[in-house]
Parts: sequence; C-alpha cells; structure tokens
Amino acid sequence: MPLNENAVWYITGCSTGFGRELAQIVLKRGWRAVVTARDAGRVKDLTHGHEDNALALALDVTSHDQIADAVRQAEDRFGAIDVLVNNAGYGYQASIEEGDDAEIRAQFETNVFGLAAMTRAVLPGMRARRSGHVVNISSQAGFIGYPGSGYYAATKHAVEGLSDALSKEVAPLGIKVTCVEPGPFRTDWAGRSLQQRRPTIADYQETVGARLETTSSYSGRQPGDPARAAEAIVKAVEAKDPPKHLVLGAIALDGIRGKLTETLAEIEAWAETSRGADYPEGDR
Repeated sequence: MPLNENAVWYITGCSTGFGRELAQIVLKRGWRAVVTARDAGRVKDLTHGHEDNALALALDVTSHDQIADAVRQAEDRFGAIDVLVNNAGYGYQASIEEGDDAEIRAQFETNVFGLAAMTRAVLPGMRARRSGHVVNISSQAGFIGYPGSGYYAATKHAVEGLSDALSKEVAPLGIKVTCVEPGPFRTDWAGRSLQQRRPTIADYQETVGARLETTSSYSGRQPGDPARAAEAIVKAVEAKDPPKHLVLGAIALDGIRGKLTETLAEIEAWAETSRGADYPEGDR
C-alpha cells in the first residue's frame, strides 16, 4: 500500500541487524517509527534527532504483558500502527538428535509464538481501519532445511505457514502480509543472535559439524547488505501489489528456486501414486 507521510512503523528487534537498518531508513524517509528491543537503551540512539517521530520501547516478545503495554503506548502516542515488522528472533544450530529441549522450546517461544502474539495484538487496530501491512522476517531456511539448522528451519517454516494463512484471512479486510526470506547477510547474527550446540556424535561431524563451522567462520563475509535489504522491504511495503514472499540475496534466490524446482519434480514423479490414494471415481 502506498504510505502517507504520517505512516507508523512498529519494528521489533531493532538493536542490531535488519531491525536497526530498517528503523534508520524509515525515520530518514520521514515516517514515524516505534523501535523496540529487550533493552530499550540499545535503541535510544535511533530516536536522536527524531524525537517527534520516534518512540523507543522495551519489548520482550515472549511476554504478553509487555506486548500489550508496548502496543498501547504506540497507539497512544501515534494513534495507529500501519506497518508491523516482526523482526525479533534468533538462530539455534544443533543436530536434530542432539538438540536440547529447553533451548528448542525457547527458540519457538521467540521466533513463532512471540511473532504470533505480536501480530494478534496489532491486528484489531488494522481491522478497524481496514488497512495495514504485516511484514514477517523469515529466512531462506523457511524453505530449505540445512543440516544443523533443523530446529531453526522449523521455526521459520512455521512463520511461512502462519503468514500464508494470515494473508488469506486478512486480504478481504485491506491488510497485506509479506514474508521476507533473506539469505546470508552481513549482520552480527552469527556472532550475537546465534546459539550453537556442536555435535558430539561422530556420525554428524561431516554434516552438522561442517555446517556449524562454516556458519561461524563466514560471519562478517556474507554477501548480503543489510541496508539494501531494508530498502527492499520498504519498496515491497510501498508497492501497489506487494509480494507475499520477498526473497533477499542471490544465495537465497538460487537456493529457493532450486528447492522449489526439485520439489515440483518429485511431486510430478509421484503424481500417479498421489492420485491413486483417493477413492475410485465410482465409489465417491
């Protein structure tokens, strides 16, 4: 939806990475922005020089009370939330067999349940105005399961499914939904927002172990530019017909294309078997 000059963006996870870059671009463009992080002190600098247009709030998306309070403060200050960007989240790498139950559940609490709770809190206002845009930051892992990233991929697959369903529910109400699928970008994700459980089982050293090592050593050399990614998100939100899926970066584009091509070929190869699972025509 083309945004008016008073549009309000609400962005979670603004202390680093995509969230910070997006907040800076939004405020530079003259829009209003609610910038959040678990520690509000880490995003206070974003409001300097933008005191009339920016509001920095502490927000842990796993706390329903904090979500409700932060949304209330945002609406009290600016009257509405036009664009919600669910960016808060983090990575967790381990083999499926060696994943720690508490760590897995904690990641789902932030990446999936926190995102869903945040969305539920903002939707009533968007429904009342019959306008709005929900942007969910997923990952290429939302399409592709890599060794060592199974649980992280599971959270992003969940975000993809939620976003697809939500888009169909709210489209008649004038609300748009975009799921963003970045590849590797030069943020501090690997250094700050990634937890790793190195494999101790020898059978996983050449798959999981190798990938975890690559992820760590690759940090700081990723080809993706976070500022360009933020500009791409703004372009998508401003589009008359915004995409439901926005892939960012050549690695993600090639990887997702390859995955979809491979999946379609496999489905077609088994199409006769798939159709054969129905009752015969005469028995329906």
